[in-house]
Amino acid sequence: QVQLVESGGGLVQAGGSLRLSCAASGRTFSTYAMGWSRQAPGKEREFVAAVSWRGMTTYAESVMGRFTISRDNVKNTVFLQMNSLKPEDTAVYYCAASNQYTKLPGDYDYWGQGTQVTVSS
Repeated sequence: QVQLVESGGGLVQAGGSLRLSCAASGRTFSTYAMGWSRQAPGKEREFVAAVSWRGMTTYAESVMGRFTISRDNVKNTVFLQMNSLKPEDTAVYYCAASNQYTKLPGDYDYWGQGTQVTVSS
């Protein structure tokens, strides 16, 4: 069992930056692939970024070049550095853990409660 707690969300102006953190606890964090997904009001939850247990990363096209996912296996934490934020990035951002390196939100096994990111224009 894995517990995930996101933090770092908030209000930011378009073009600004924000860094999200996800603290993981429970069974051997380092063996899990970690991902970030987001859900805007009235929208389906969409994949944002993922990092494998060895550090391989992948991103949704919409955030490519602007967002960076990373992990610290010693601190059991995953991060999402968000730069050049746009109003369309506004959503609740969820941290997730999976035994598989995947871009599909439905494939993740554990989820955090989410943190709100609001980008104003």
